[in-house]
Amino acid sequence: MPVLADPATEARSILAGLGLSLPASGLEARTPVDGALIGHVTPATPAEAEAAIARAAAAFRLWRSVPGPKRGELVRLYGEELRREKDPLGRLVTLEAGKTLSEGLGEVQEMIDICDFAAGLSRQLYGLTMTTERPGHRLMETWHPLGPVGVISAFNFPVAVWCWNLSLALVCGDPVLWKPSEKTPLTALAVHAVFERALARFAAEQGEFAVPDISQLLIGGPEIGNLLVEDRRVALVSATGSTRMGRIVAPKLAARFARSLLELGGNNALIVTPSADLDLALKAIAFAAMGTAGQRCTSLRRLLVHESLKDEVVARLKPIWASASVGDPRDPGTLVGPLIDAAAGEGMANALEAARAAGGIVHGGEAVDSAGIYRRPALVEMPAHGGPMLYETFAPVLYVVGYSTLEEAIELNNSVGAGLSSAIFTTDLRESERFVSAAGSDCGIVNVNIGTSGAEIGGAFGGEKETGGGREAGSDSWRAYMRRATNTINYSNEIPLAQGVRFDIGAG
Repeated sequence: MPVLADPATEARSILAGLGLSLPASGLEARTPVDGALIGHVTPATPAEAEAAIARAAAAFRLWRSVPGPKRGELVRLYGEELRREKDPLGRLVTLEAGKTLSEGLGEVQEMIDICDFAAGLSRQLYGLTMTTERPGHRLMETWHPLGPVGVISAFNFPVAVWCWNLSLALVCGDPVLWKPSEKTPLTALAVHAVFERALARFAAEQGEFAVPDISQLLIGGPEIGNLLVEDRRVALVSATGSTRMGRIVAPKLAARFARSLLELGGNNALIVTPSADLDLALKAIAFAAMGTAGQRCTSLRRLLVHESLKDEVVARLKPIWASASVGDPRDPGTLVGPLIDAAAGEGMANALEAARAAGGIVHGGEAVDSAGIYRRPALVEMPAHGGPMLYETFAPVLYVVGYSTLEEAIELNNSVGAGLSSAIFTTDLRESERFVSAAGSDCGIVNVNIGTSGAEIGGAFGGEKETGGGREAGSDSWRAYMRRATNTINYSNEIPLAQGVRFDIGAG
């Protein structure tokens, strides 16, 4: 086992290398690796948040008129800066969020990928031209910047989700106000400092197009997020978190007719059919359920196995679960790192207790003797689909039940409140096509022969039902950050009306 540096000391060293120093007091920032205090951060006051919103509104009036490809150039420069700092930023994600090092580096790579995507997108914000029934007319639609965007992000992807929003919002002409999770403020400070470096380069190279305050960081608690939600100058709020949080945010945004982009809970299922390639399925199941210590919104929670295979699948999964290495996420051999805090550990313990009370057989799930909150991943054989299976537990807990028909499996997949991610393992074309059809999974992500987690940025990311309905990252997600105008242009000498309507007023 390699000798690893003290995690808090390593985190402070990374921050110093990025030119950041921490104040002596303020909000505490701790590492889940061993629970130690890394340092403090200064929270924004409500007055400071109000002033930041005002600056974002002023910046919007300028940034919206900067040509799209020029806006894309700023995002491209940010991608370059991220490439230079990928290793220290990835290690900081690991130290503050508890992800394994490969996942921490992968999160920064995801930021780089979305910058590449958005830079190209800046030349492809397409409208349409439609055929019109009126002679001498043109009918078309155009897309325009929407306004300041508020981003409220969660601890489990402390920087990538912000970057999804930032990259698209900036190329679409919108300034961004970011309230990161209180559990991961240091990664926010770090990646924002790197963004300011890119902004300085942009100002030096494209001075006439440089606009201040197009990205601002607001560290704080729910009161800061609430200011973004309630302020009429914030045109869109992208909020990632629990369904409970979404139930608070959505009505407030609806009350002022603002746009919302909600990425909420997931209670994701994977179906294993009789024709499945089990070797392939077991690899996907293991990462989807145990990766990030089960703290992804796309983590696998429910495994639905055909009754003819259930005993075999459980028998093959048990040694995988028992042998999975749990420990310091910086160790290259670690597969399962710490839970984010004590509350997460309590949530896992409560779920396993509820599973036992419902007749479930629990394999694993024990606490690991360590300074942090470490738990062995749990594999739970349930007698029926119910009890704690029906709600999301943000921890490495995988419930297993059997099914008899594909129709039953799809019904179980769709029976929970959330609708984020889903998967099926099959070599039967009819089964796979049924699962991805309108009569199949009701989730926003529907996969075949791949797990529920690990989405790449080219596709739109998000889910249905209690997941919130928002879409981020690729495909046409950019439209959420713009407003659409339908334009009819008359270049004739007549005023014909549509649908054959006549309104003759005679000669003037």
